[in-house]
Amino acid sequence: MTDRAPLPCPEMADVRETIDALDRQLVELLTQRQKMIEAAGKVKPARDTVRDEARIEEVISLVLKEAAKTGLAAEIAEPVWRQLIESSIEHEYRVFDKR
Repeated sequence: MTDRAPLPCPEMADVRETIDALDRQLVELLTQRQKMIEAAGKVKPARDTVRDEARIEEVISLVLKEAAKTGLAAEIAEPVWRQLIESSIEHEYRVFDKR
């Protein structure tokens, strides 16, 4: 493992430890999501069905509703999910093309 970034104050050790634990959980959840993207890429009937604009906007809407309920700022949620969706679509194309 590489050297850790310096701490600006002693309290940051606990904050960073919690962030690192949350990041591990996020990686596990993203792995599960990726597996579902791969399943979609294997069952979609045609390559032009991989990108679905209506579904993209539906997902963003659902995420923003959930974010509002939980207190996640829309300014964080929306761009993160849009990037996640775009990366997922590119991955799904690769899965589809390998069939």
